Amino acid sequence: MSENFDVVVIGAGPAGYVAAIRAAQLNHAARVAIVDKQWLGGVCLNVGCIPSKSLLKNAEVAHTLRERAKDFGFSFDNLKLDYSVAVKRSRQNSDRLVKGIGFLMKKNNITVFMGTAHLTKPTVVSVTDKDGKLTELVARNIIVATGASAAVPAAWKVDGEKVITYSEAILQEKLPKSVVIIGSGAIGVEFATVWSSYGVDVTIVEMLPRIVPLEDEEISKELEKEFKKRKIKTLTGHKVESVEATATGVQVKVSAEGKETVLEADQALAAIGFRPNSKGLGLEEVGVKISERGFVEINEKMQTNVPGIWAIGDLTGKLMLAHVGSAMGIICAENIAGAETVTLDYEMMPRATYCMPQIASFGITEAQAKERGLTVKVGRFPFQANGKALGMGDYGGFVKIVMDEAYGEILGASMIGPEVTELLPELTLAHMMELTPHEIARNVHAHPTLSEAIMEAAHAATGQAIHT
Repeated sequence: MSENFDVVVIGAGPAGYVAAIRAAQLNHAARVAIVDKQWLGGVCLNVGCIPSKSLLKNAEVAHTLRERAKDFGFSFDNLKLDYSVAVKRSRQNSDRLVKGIGFLMKKNNITVFMGTAHLTKPTVVSVTDKDGKLTELVARNIIVATGASAAVPAAWKVDGEKVITYSEAILQEKLPKSVVIIGSGAIGVEFATVWSSYGVDVTIVEMLPRIVPLEDEEISKELEKEFKKRKIKTLTGHKVESVEATATGVQVKVSAEGKETVLEADQALAAIGFRPNSKGLGLEEVGVKISERGFVEINEKMQTNVPGIWAIGDLTGKLMLAHVGSAMGIICAENIAGAETVTLDYEMMPRATYCMPQIASFGITEAQAKERGLTVKVGRFPFQANGKALGMGDYGGFVKIVMDEAYGEILGASMIGPEVTELLPELTLAHMMELTPHEIARNVHAHPTLSEAIMEAAHAATGQAIHT
């Protein structure tokens, strides 16, 4: 069986389904199809971004009840926390949004194929469904958006029970009593937040000298300080030598400065990074250029080296974030249609980590700016001096804005504290519109709000701090 389409998208995650919708919007006469072997919404909606935020909300409440109830005047005779309810709530939220993606496909007349895709020619995608039925999709344009999977050394032997990745972690309804988390990126610190809030003994192992190593150094120090308050142990500068399941749990052997230590726990979570899902698609057979690390190489228009084949999202390795993949999908569809579009500056994309306290950043750090020979001014403001944060009882952290001294350009920002992921768009929009900290400071912010911390940091960057 063969069908013809103008655009076929392989992968229905945040990059793929957004690209399909935009392609359909730009040309209502176009025939658009999307293929996925497992689910609409991809990892993000099913076992990633969305369900994890539900778990983090439950964790916030659990932490307040367990550790801070007296601060708010609450007391309990017999507090019971049912983690399985948190997981069930997260699944309900995930399922609701996945159904929403299905509705959007119908609304935009996008044909959905559930099955395994394989490129047999630069213009042909064969799809094999779960029953073995083969359908050939002939397309003028093919967008590959197959995402990425957890990168785990084969020797660690993930079994889904004692040695796990994010997908098992997010679905399990029973909590371990103790866990070793290998890696302190977003996944590592978010699960550390969730589990520790329910009383799990958590140890984070990070090979690099500090946790959340891609963030500003001050952010790493602040998070480690806050994690210490939550009794989360961090072992930085430690290399994992082996991970082995035992009769009762796991043993994780780590080394630092020639000394080996064996950590024992109920579970080990591998959270060291991701590898692109580029194998088995037929990309190399049809001539698509792939890097040594497996990422599909593209230009600023999202084109591969093969005319008519495009790639977006985690598969390209540009920046493995759902919202970046969605932005790439929109731009890709616009380039296919010959519509007006933009070029992404990946360095200036917003980055958000939902541990507690939250982390949000974009652009370059103070250290990176100085490494590039730039003379900078830095504006800081602590949430401890913010009235709204004090009222919330959540006032750890700060806002930090890095500004080029010569031109006043915002080079980047790093924030850690309450709901900072919601504060970030003001700064990224300011940068996009070429506003300076002076304009941000002049913009009147409602009082009392957390956003005042951005205004105050902007005042500080211009040398006119008001409340510090």
